Amino acid sequence: MINIIPISGLPQIHPGDDLPRLIFDCCNESDVELVDGDVLIVTQKIISKAEGRLVQIDPEKGHKPLVEEESVRVLRRRGDLVISETKHGFVCANAGIDLSNIEVGQAALLPVDSDKSARRIRDALSNRYKLNIAVIISDTFGRPWRRGVTDVAIGSAGLLPVVDLRGTTDALGRELQVTEVAVADELASAAELVMGKSAGIPVAIVRGVNSEWFGVGNVQDDLLRKPNEDLFR
Repeated sequence: MINIIPISGLPQIHPGDDLPRLIFDCCNESDVELVDGDVLIVTQKIISKAEGRLVQIDPEKGHKPLVEEESVRVLRRRGDLVISETKHGFVCANAGIDLSNIEVGQAALLPVDSDKSARRIRDALSNRYKLNIAVIISDTFGRPWRRGVTDVAIGSAGLLPVVDLRGTTDALGRELQVTEVAVADELASAAELVMGKSAGIPVAIVRGVNSEWFGVGNVQDDLLRKPNEDLFR
């Protein structure tokens, strides 16, 4: 059985903060002890804050110049909305630039390397507290052809972001030919159900995850579809 546990009480994050220690202490203060096999979900916002990815917005030009700077290619424009490809390879609205829950006049940029951010948190928790866990950095993305937003993984460490079921059989014994499950996205989205958009809960634990999903992998190499495999770009 999978349990999703919100971690509340994390203080406001500032550039240079020791995020692994703050998360560990907050878990203990909430009487939620991290244990081996947990998957820690951390929202992009506090990663960006801790890594100093906050920038001032030009009061006259707004965040549009930032979108251009953080994009390698613009796919679509509609009014103030820009769908672009970021330097990381993400296709998302406004290059992932976030204005919510940020001081007025500032914007939060995506982490430079979210996989590395996840590894740093995982390594710190492993080295300091001898924990064998996985870490996912989550962010909110829209999706083509569907309304609404959902959280997805933009960085991970200690987990197989995609579980390949090709070659296995379904419930009727038929061999699966193309099924690859984006478990990192599923776990990020599941955690968002308890974190919410305005509850001030940027961290959650997903407990009871299949042990076979743990391993070496990252979002950049395993979850992003390569341009030559993409029918829509």
